[in-house]
Amino acid sequence: MKGLALTTIGVFALSLSLVGCNGKVTKQDLGTAVGAIAGGVIGSQFGKGTGKTVATVGGAVAGGYIGKELTKDKK
Repeated sequence: MKGLALTTIGVFALSLSLVGCNGKVTKQDLGTAVGAIAGGVIGSQFGKGTGKTVATVGGAVAGGYIGKELTKDKK
């Protein structure tokens, strides 16, 4: 459980760094952050050792992309 908490905190910090420093959080920024957190937490449930780290990072990247795309304004 301690590992999951640390992973969640790490993924949250990473997702906040992806949002940027413009001081204004958009719907797409929020979708990216929430997706990255969810993907990282889900990814952390797979593998052991280095494989677990790769799955966590991969999940965070995929989740962030999916969250960004789902919240993109349709034009």
